Amino acid sequence: MADTETEILEDGDIFFFFRPKVEEDDPEGRDDVQRFGFVLRPRGGGTVRMMMVGGKRLPRLSAHERLWGFVETVANRAADIEKDLRGEDYDTKTRGRRHLPAARPAGEGVYVVSLEDGQMHLSYELELPDAPGEVQAELNIAPKASFALSIKNPEKGAPRNAGLSDDEQADYPRKLQEEFRGRRFASEDVRLLDAEGGEFVLVGARDDPERAYGIDMQTEDEDYGSSEAIRRLRMVKSRHPVEPLFEGDWD
Repeated sequence: MADTETEILEDGDIFFFFRPKVEEDDPEGRDDVQRFGFVLRPRGGGTVRMMMVGGKRLPRLSAHERLWGFVETVANRAADIEKDLRGEDYDTKTRGRRHLPAARPAGEGVYVVSLEDGQMHLSYELELPDAPGEVQAELNIAPKASFALSIKNPEKGAPRNAGLSDDEQADYPRKLQEEFRGRRFASEDVRLLDAEGGEFVLVGARDDPERAYGIDMQTEDEDYGSSEAIRRLRMVKSRHPVEPLFEGDWD
């Protein structure tokens, strides 16, 4: 039963993914992961966002852990993001030809961004895999969870050697920049995530968002044929190993 006043700001599909380290085609754990993040695709259209999370996992809920992240890519369609998740080969001056493996889907479900007493929360519930496995355990992708979500004001600077550089941070239009009202963080307007370089903080909050906030996550049964990651993100198995998504295994 919800114990706060809840306003739904946005809902849609969420896709978790990880990319193995360079030359690591057979990852066996989080130590072999180079990057971790998720994609938010709003229901009914809108800006699709690819968001990276520091620590290469989600924050721990029980400890109310805080992890920093940033919006890497915004697009009109989820399919426009897939090209950034493909593998590639490239040349280096000192180490010759190198291979960057393709990103791998690690979870799929639905999400809700809600507002409770002036604080946004990002909540999700998985549809795939049916039974979370080793991958989900190491990346801390619980079957369902909620995180307090706050967006950093790029005009307030950052601690030395922390966060994105000045030229990488979001350049908000004046009207959106005013949403910060001079504060270091804003926690009420989800549109602040609609800019590449937007920095955010996730704080572990609840393990049962439906009960805590009185929201309906509206999950559905999924398989390879109906998977939104396959259909919307086009993360087909010919380009992206899909065992983490369907079996919870690293490869």
